[in-house]
Amino acid sequence: MNIHEYQAKELLEKFGAATTRGKVASTSEEAEKIAREIGADELVVKAQVHAGGRGKGTFTNGFKGGVHVVKTPLEAREIASKMLGQTLVTHQTGPAGRVVNKVLVAASADIAREVYFAVLLDRATAAPLVVASTEGGVEIEAVAEKSPEKITREPIHPLAGMQPFQTRKLAKQLGFSSAQLKPAARLFSALYRTFIDSDCSMVEVNPLVLTKQGEVLALDAKFNFDDNALYRHPEIAAMRDTAEEDAREVEASKHELNYIGLDGNIACLVNGAGLAMATMDIIKFYGGSPANFLDVGGSATEEQVTEAFKILIADRRVEAILVNIFGGIAKCDVIAQGIIDAGKTVHLTVPLVVRLEGTNVEAGKKLLAESGLAVITADDLADAAEKAVQAAKEKMNEKGPS
Repeated sequence: MNIHEYQAKELLEKFGAATTRGKVASTSEEAEKIAREIGADELVVKAQVHAGGRGKGTFTNGFKGGVHVVKTPLEAREIASKMLGQTLVTHQTGPAGRVVNKVLVAASADIAREVYFAVLLDRATAAPLVVASTEGGVEIEAVAEKSPEKITREPIHPLAGMQPFQTRKLAKQLGFSSAQLKPAARLFSALYRTFIDSDCSMVEVNPLVLTKQGEVLALDAKFNFDDNALYRHPEIAAMRDTAEEDAREVEASKHELNYIGLDGNIACLVNGAGLAMATMDIIKFYGGSPANFLDVGGSATEEQVTEAFKILIADRRVEAILVNIFGGIAKCDVIAQGIIDAGKTVHLTVPLVVRLEGTNVEAGKKLLAESGLAVITADDLADAAEKAVQAAKEKMNEKGPS
């Protein structure tokens, strides 16, 4: 789950991480009021969407930039009026863009220097890892590619946590002076505490800045949370903004389906994450393009399979559906009955390719054969992928050029 910048700011403040003063506004009038309350000589107005590159983005109404520095409350109101309710397109949103429903109005920092600081979960060691760089304000991937020597990695013991010597060491490596070591170390500790206590998989601050007044502040933070731990944090779960998420993924989450939407035209329904990845790979191998990752899990019910089909059919780009089931805990006859129920509930307008193997496979095949559904059966995974790709091509040819 991702959260907005203004929500990240609230979390940082909760754990004592130094940041700039600011509040979120839903109307231009609110933006003006907040600007007056802050009373700074210089303010920044930021569009709140789940995407990077906002400063270089363009609104569909022609207004340039999702981040603007202003001098007065009236300017804050004017800028907010040009952003709110409008669609912002950045390199991360894709051409469809994202509608801006809120803006963050905050005091502008008088920046002397920028650095990058992140706490993340290192999968290789199953422990926290701090990644930092003197190249703040730049995407860390670009730094890793062009100047890998400028990236510092500091492993953190999962039981001992971040130690004072590590915060001082990081501050020195990032070029903070003796006078700045204490506020820098304090901020690093607060960020680590935020990471641990909020069950995050990543807390990224870019940029983390040193102001000309000697303050060390977290300006812009991005959070990723462990979804499996959200039950412990109802206040964080309440921050979820489904308007910023793929509608297909939102619907899938309601039925406990592991779904990620993609841009292809062959929908996949598979049980098991590894098998789902293999299915997507082999579709690509045979020249097709998967429309989604969908793992119905090892204990899928008939109801879940039916709901999964509804989600797949709702995607207008889908030209064929490939069901690939290896029955173990999820038995083939249960999946088959789910497919049949879905066929009765949802009007299938695209070819359906089904490959079943494993527990109760013969019973599953018998159910499908007697169902009256137009099912293209497959013997193995390669056969299923070939048939799905061919069926999708034929469906596209039927429709003709768009």
